[in-house]
Amino acid sequence: MKFEHQQAAHCESGVISNLMRHHGVPMTESMALGLSSALSFAYLPFIKLSGLPLISYRMPPKAIIKGLLAPMAARFRFETFRSAEAGEQRLDALLAGGQIVGLQTSVYWLPYFPPNMRFHFNAHNLLVYGKEGDDYLISDPVFEEPVRCASADLSRARFAKGVLAPKGLMYYPQAIERKTVDAASVTKAIRKTVRTMLAPVPIVGVRGMRTLARRMQKLSPGDPRSVDFIGHVVRMQEEIGTGGAGFRFIYAGFLQEAAQLLDKPQLQQMSERLIAIGDDWRAFALKAARMVKGREPVDPAALAGKLREQAQQEETFFRDLRAVVA
Repeated sequence: MKFEHQQAAHCESGVISNLMRHHGVPMTESMALGLSSALSFAYLPFIKLSGLPLISYRMPPKAIIKGLLAPMAARFRFETFRSAEAGEQRLDALLAGGQIVGLQTSVYWLPYFPPNMRFHFNAHNLLVYGKEGDDYLISDPVFEEPVRCASADLSRARFAKGVLAPKGLMYYPQAIERKTVDAASVTKAIRKTVRTMLAPVPIVGVRGMRTLARRMQKLSPGDPRSVDFIGHVVRMQEEIGTGGAGFRFIYAGFLQEAAQLLDKPQLQQMSERLIAIGDDWRAFALKAARMVKGREPVDPAALAGKLREQAQQEETFFRDLRAVVA
């Protein structure tokens, strides 16, 4: 099957933009993230990953895909399965019919990932565009080239247990009636993201950052569990789902496209501001990683202070962005 693979910064935005392009929609990864209003922040202490709280820099899994349905007048079918056998049979049938299929999987069970990148994260998206013998032909957007995966390995990845268990989830478009992005949809999407980031909820948006900062402030420098917590924050930021800096860079690209589409040069300036904020997220992660590796003294209070600075920067940024699209 003829399919053009393009590498992306993030799995879900990469999968959906590749899928949209395959079906005749000139969709960039940046536009997919921005139009779906998927940029966010959440500190969720009641959801645990390996016993530590979930920290997210984007809306929940499938939010990017589902967020594009309305603006593109699209209908997607989402299917889950009770058994791995049923999931594999359905995938094979769709591929035989010429369909390209999106899957939610666990990174841990995908053997083409390097060992040091394989951990129990169940919301990794990829596209399957064919099958040769026992191997599935996979467009995994975080890789430079397409890859292959044996059926047993892919089945294990699709039916992994635990938090965000995929249950064999697959998805594919049934109709995409709008082939271009309109200005009204872009404006609506920006306003929604602003509302999320400035939400009056203590675990979401800039308030969520401040709540996490308070939690980090309480860590004891001498407690080994503090290093585990700091390391977890870095992993959630920089390894799972692109991270704080990465999502800001992608959204900055969306604002550049929006500046052209809406004829608002101010959005180009906002894009440049967001890139600087992303650089600061990267500096935060680097400092935390140095503490975890013993290259700097463990100083939770210093990291908490940097988090508060990030929260203040983003609060000012999103208030200004709201004014631009008022």
